[in-house]
Amino acid sequence: MTTTAQDVLTIKLERSFDALDANHDGYLDWTDYQKLADRYVQAYKLDKNDRRARAVQSFCQIYWLELLRHAGVGSDRLTKDQFVTANRLAVIDTSRLNITEGGGHAIFDVIDVDGDNEISRDEFARFLRDVWKSDAPDAMDAFMKLDTDGDGAISRQEFIRAVREHYLSNDPDAPGSLFFGRV
Repeated sequence: MTTTAQDVLTIKLERSFDALDANHDGYLDWTDYQKLADRYVQAYKLDKNDRRARAVQSFCQIYWLELLRHAGVGSDRLTKDQFVTANRLAVIDTSRLNITEGGGHAIFDVIDVDGDNEISRDEFARFLRDVWKSDAPDAMDAFMKLDTDGDGAISRQEFIRAVREHYLSNDPDAPGSLFFGRV
């Protein structure tokens, strides 16, 4: 059975929801996004006043508010279906925040520990292990797919393109479709 294009985006967003739902209660709220920002800060031992920590924190806050705005709900929490719908709307509405660009750059700056404007295999492995708590055997396969030019590192451009693909691409084989496992 072939997965339809519409299903690919839904699958990716549902996996994102599952990874973000820190207490596994079936809802996302601000505390889930705060915990995400905290995972970056703690995993990379950033001072709370470090510009990278502030950028990730700010992005998470604005992203959360954009999701609520696009969900059109009367509460401060989202179900999985509401999250999927809100994301679909938020990524195409760049009037307040370009999620794929803003978040991608903020996250890249944290992962690129040595500041060489590339993500090495070790930096990517740390990101998967320490932020997303992923130790899946095929997790590093994503690194090779994200490194589209095969130079052994993920450039900023490759990373931002993958973030865009995660949110916008219907192609299950696109590098950005691998962030939470193969679709």
